[in-house]
Amino acid sequence: PGFTAVTGETGAGKTMVVTSLGLLLGGRADPALVRIGAEKAVVEGRITVPAGTSAVVRAEEAGAELDDGALLISRTVSAEGRSRAHLGGRSVPVGMLAELADELVAVHGQTDQQGLLKLTRQRQALDRYAGDAVAVPLAKYGEAYRRLRAVAVELEEIVTRARERAQEADMLRFGLDEIAGVEPRAGEDVELAEEAERLGHAEALSSAATAAHAALAGNPEDPEGIDAATLVAGAQRALDAVRAHDPALAALADRIGEIGILLGDVAGELAGYADDLDADPLRLAAVEERRAALNTLTRKYGEDIATVLAWAEQGSSRLTELDSDDDRIGELTAERDGLRAELGGLAQALTDARTEAAERFAAAVTAELASLAMPHARVSFALRQTEDPEGVEVDGRTVAYGPSGVDEVELLLAPHPGAPPRPIAKGASGGELSRVMLAVEVVFAGTDPVPTYLFDEVDAGVGGKAAVEIGRRLARLAKTAQVVVVTHLPQVAAFADRQLLVEKT
Repeated sequence: PGFTAVTGETGAGKTMVVTSLGLLLGGRADPALVRIGAEKAVVEGRITVPAGTSAVVRAEEAGAELDDGALLISRTVSAEGRSRAHLGGRSVPVGMLAELADELVAVHGQTDQQGLLKLTRQRQALDRYAGDAVAVPLAKYGEAYRRLRAVAVELEEIVTRARERAQEADMLRFGLDEIAGVEPRAGEDVELAEEAERLGHAEALSSAATAAHAALAGNPEDPEGIDAATLVAGAQRALDAVRAHDPALAALADRIGEIGILLGDVAGELAGYADDLDADPLRLAAVEERRAALNTLTRKYGEDIATVLAWAEQGSSRLTELDSDDDRIGELTAERDGLRAELGGLAQALTDARTEAAERFAAAVTAELASLAMPHARVSFALRQTEDPEGVEVDGRTVAYGPSGVDEVELLLAPHPGAPPRPIAKGASGGELSRVMLAVEVVFAGTDPVPTYLFDEVDAGVGGKAAVEIGRRLARLAKTAQVVVVTHLPQVAAFADRQLLVEKT
């Protein structure tokens, strides 16, 4: 923790610290880094990370394991240029290290600038500096933005699929009309199948019922014939004559009596069946015609009439939904337009809050630079919007919008009077850029979530009182973060909590 100074003579290899961290943080693997004659170069790092942070969550999702609250990272570069990365004991793509780098270490070096040089980080930095003035409207904007995206997606889906949905509606209407024309009843197909089977074999059924009736109850045309009812009655009379002498025989006589009653009932039903049997060929034709109509429905809409009726119920519900598309499109369009108008107002509030905060932030950074041997440098923010006919209206213009508003935020530097403000990555030399980053980080201290800062040659081209001021500011920054500084100035190193000396042997 605190402020660590890495010192040593020019050429001793102090920049090795920066190079090593660059590799650990997903930087490009250069085979020239491997010592001549060696097979590979290896860098290992141990980074303490608070549990629950997004960096830890992403690392654990990749299979990494924490070692006593620390994340172990290693990077191997072969002499052929091949590179391998390991995170928490698991092999991971190098891109994973770069993804975590933004939240773990901010590197401000002569050739390697990360963190605040990215426009998104500059906007986030400004938003955090502004505090609630931006956070409150940004939260409302984010909620409206998410709702607008959901409405836009649903509207686009309905409009894009309008032709498909119209075709589906036509198909459903045809099917429902066809079913309504037939007017099927639940179970009707089963009933008609049974009736058709009966009508188709009416003569055979009638003959069989008549013959069975004659066998049971006798045939009037053959008075001499013997039938089952007569035989059973004779058997019962024979037993009734002697039933008083043996209870067992009496029980058998009773059972024969039950058989006689059952035979009489069956014979009566057979006579009724034969009389009621309809052998009308016209009725058979009508049944077959109705069955054909029902079969037409079952071929198209279900395996039986019950399934056909279920299809009709679902189809009717779906058709109602499809027919309401025009109404839904109107509702969604109105809601989208309303949300765009609301978003435009919230975006304007965001822009106003950012503009006010940007002026304060830039003034504070400029004041810091005056004490860092850049007395004539001026820092400013550019807040821009991009015209987009599909965007939201802000201050009379239709501009592109995103989840964080309509503003593109960029930090600009004019290094001396008369120089036009340019993006800090292009408007400053390596040493100046490190000092600008130091000034930004000092002003920003305590609100940036990055826990570690590395400054390489932040004191290039300065000396005397300016070097002392640089050291003092690095020490101030080290009160809220871990600060590692590569330096060759005693005025800077004197402020450090610990010293690391690099020597070449």
